[in-house]
Amino acid sequence: MITRRKFIQKAGISAASLPLISNTHPFFQSPFSSQNEPQLRVAIMGLGSYANRVARAMESCSRAKITGVVSGTPAKIKDWQARYQIPDENCYNYDTISELKSNPTIDAVYIITPNALHCKQAIQVAQAGKHVICEKPMAINAEEGQQMVDACKKARVKLLIGYRMHFEPKTLEVIGHRKSGDFGKIMFFQGLSGFRIGNPNQWRLSKELAGGGAMMDIGIYSINGARYMIGEEPEWVTAQETKTDPIKFKTGVDETIQFQMGFPSGAIATCLSTYSMNNLDRFYLNGTKGHAEMQPSTGYGPIRGNTHLGPLKGAVVTHQTVQMDAMAGIILHNEEAPVPVDGEEGLKDMKIIDAIYKACATGQKVSL
Repeated sequence: MITRRKFIQKAGISAASLPLISNTHPFFQSPFSSQNEPQLRVAIMGLGSYANRVARAMESCSRAKITGVVSGTPAKIKDWQARYQIPDENCYNYDTISELKSNPTIDAVYIITPNALHCKQAIQVAQAGKHVICEKPMAINAEEGQQMVDACKKARVKLLIGYRMHFEPKTLEVIGHRKSGDFGKIMFFQGLSGFRIGNPNQWRLSKELAGGGAMMDIGIYSINGARYMIGEEPEWVTAQETKTDPIKFKTGVDETIQFQMGFPSGAIATCLSTYSMNNLDRFYLNGTKGHAEMQPSTGYGPIRGNTHLGPLKGAVVTHQTVQMDAMAGIILHNEEAPVPVDGEEGLKDMKIIDAIYKACATGQKVSL
């Protein structure tokens, strides 16, 4: 098993120097690649816009490649076959997922479908004996997330969640500063996550498919970000929902939620999740000795930011390329991510989302 310490050592750096990695350091350029190393063979499930972004990024991967697809749209399958030389026998639809079991040329399936489909599909993939990579949020609630964790454990396959920011250099740089004590005692985090959503008929605005609204899609970044920036798990949440357009944002589909989280050390987080405002995407971390600010903080890039020590220096990378190369190492070689990306990590966020929705509904502080 390759631990995080060995992971960093293999990349040729020390844990202490992590915040100071240069933009050209091989840590962010697939340091483990070699002509003799096996690649993770991935089937993409759900061939929408984000799947296309992932696929384009994977064209630059050295440790992972696309070898299959799963889709309910035959025309999309044909296009992907032509683009990635995928043979007919590696093309599946949602009714034939179980047939993956007999295909030795697919190691893992990356599920990039609407949120409400994740649980059932992840369980099917696990039962077919394939590793599961699932986009965030991993499910529509913690109960489903637990079912996914349990199914993957039972099948002895790995479950990873698509937290691309857990491999992003400037994000890791800030985490490194916090771990080294540069910020002192952490006191406060602010996360602003949102944008003005367009097409009112898209699945993200369907309670049945999305499981909610902005919180599921974009607010989860502030939840997850608060956890890795502060370095603790919250003990309680409070939340308030605002809805200005009940036609576009129907019952069960949140437009804007402000929420607060309290942590064991006494640190607090105050965050905003919205589908009605642009120009947010900002993280701010404050401690007794210093601070960090990132804007954009979770967009596709480039991430920008600074601390009281100066500008962040981490490399500009294609997030999904680094993510998939790292996930290949996790699956094939038991390497550890700098920040966890396993099913248990995803489940923690789902429990917080459940609590936020409960806090909105009751007006009460909800303990975690």
